[in-house]
Amino acid sequence: MKSFAQSLSKSHVGAGLLTGFFLVLLTYFSMSEQFAIRVPNLFSQPSTEHEVVSIPSAQDVGLKDAVEEIKASHNETEPKSENFKKEEEIKEEKKTPESLDNTKQLGSKDAVEETKASRDEPEPKSKNFKKEKEVKEEKKTPKSLENTQQLGKGKEKSNQPVKLKPICNTTNPRCDVCDMTGDARILGSNSTVLYVPPPEITNPEPQEWKIRVQSRKYLSWIKSVTIKSLRGPFEAPPCTVRHNVPAVVFALGGLIGNTWHDFSDVIVPLYLTSRQFNGEVQFVITDLAPWWVKKYSVILKKLSRYEIIDFDSDKEIRCYPRAVVGLWSHRDFGILPDSPPEGYTMLDFRSFMREAYSLPKDVPISYRDKPEKKPRLMLINRGKTRRWMNVEEIAKSVEELGFEAVVVEPKMDVNLTEFAKVVDSCDGVMGVHGAGLTNIVFLRTNATLLQVVPYGKLEFMAEGFFGWAAREMKLRYFEYTISAEESSLLEKYGRDHPVIKDPDSIHRGGWQPVGEIYMFNQDVKLNVARFAPTLLKALALLRE
Repeated sequence: MKSFAQSLSKSHVGAGLLTGFFLVLLTYFSMSEQFAIRVPNLFSQPSTEHEVVSIPSAQDVGLKDAVEEIKASHNETEPKSENFKKEEEIKEEKKTPESLDNTKQLGSKDAVEETKASRDEPEPKSKNFKKEKEVKEEKKTPKSLENTQQLGKGKEKSNQPVKLKPICNTTNPRCDVCDMTGDARILGSNSTVLYVPPPEITNPEPQEWKIRVQSRKYLSWIKSVTIKSLRGPFEAPPCTVRHNVPAVVFALGGLIGNTWHDFSDVIVPLYLTSRQFNGEVQFVITDLAPWWVKKYSVILKKLSRYEIIDFDSDKEIRCYPRAVVGLWSHRDFGILPDSPPEGYTMLDFRSFMREAYSLPKDVPISYRDKPEKKPRLMLINRGKTRRWMNVEEIAKSVEELGFEAVVVEPKMDVNLTEFAKVVDSCDGVMGVHGAGLTNIVFLRTNATLLQVVPYGKLEFMAEGFFGWAAREMKLRYFEYTISAEESSLLEKYGRDHPVIKDPDSIHRGGWQPVGEIYMFNQDVKLNVARFAPTLLKALALLRE
């Protein structure tokens, strides 16, 4: 009985051991299969097929990071198991760009620990989880993929017109100017200038202007040019000629032919607009006047080293890296240093004129150490209106008071190169208000301007047209207003006529009666005795 019990006990122990062995073996295979699913790269064979990563519109992105990310995803081995795909979708929400890189280190302790942790987490099944997952994935996607996913949004934005910074300034009461940098195409035969926006600006809003390209934009007969801003290069006609310097487009016409208007309306504004290019600019002129170009060729060639283009007859499509259409103007025959462009002054302009006409170095005038020498005074005698009626008497008086008189009557076709030398040789200019006084641009520093103002309360014109400019050019300025007795109007109208008795009433009628009476139908018989004190003041300053 005892031996039977012992035998039974041994058989029970053996059966228990055998049962335990099978349980351990079963547990081993079960755990091993699960772990193999969790960590496929460690325990499963790699697939020979590659899963395609789906990235919205990746083929359109063109970004280096997105392309590299896509290439990397195609080079990674992926499992065949469907369960693996589900597990990876869950894990993806927790991975940052850095954790994705770390999973490539398959033998690392961190990878195993992360796998174990994910195995212990239950797989959520709720719909809310999917929404949370989408939000998390949006936040934690690598930047290169994030940029790719935003492509659709970028395209939506590009479909909306982008308003470019205005290329035209039409707020100046005197002038309109359009300034285009990048790609400007000039179609002279169409009186049009096209602006092609830079390629980084997609779908810009087209704009169009029509401006008179001279400083007096209120004159209706000045030629106009149309400026158009296009949507892009696809709308632009092909270039037939390409230039590597900027262009300045402007008009003649207007009031040119009068020396003062030539300078006030065109030459000073052209200097303001083009001097910044230091000769590396081409002029494109509408309403071209060959005689005018010939007369002022020295100035034009100093401002531009390139041939002039006749805008109206040109059949080319000329492409420029920059185009300025119109001329900047600050005021009549003047430059305001604080106004654009470039902060030039009238003194700069006078220096430019002397340089252009190759005049001697600008040495300030002083006769302090030369008491025996007479300063030279140029007397400008007008040919038609506001003429001197006693020019010989005036010249004699000037000589007696201590000057050397030089009487001139500039013609419209005067050779400016030669005339500039005559002006430079003088120490002052004297004349009745008119275009001839514009030649003060050839005087030296500290030279004198004596302006004789016609009768009729025209001091505001004398100051505005010449007085201000003379002082800005560092010249000494004197103004003398004649009396009714020195005007030819007294004999014509009589002392009791409003023209003589009440000039203000004439001014109230506007410019037309003022110009007609006081500017175009008045001559001057200077009272040399009355004028003498003014002349002596000018002489005293020259001898300081």
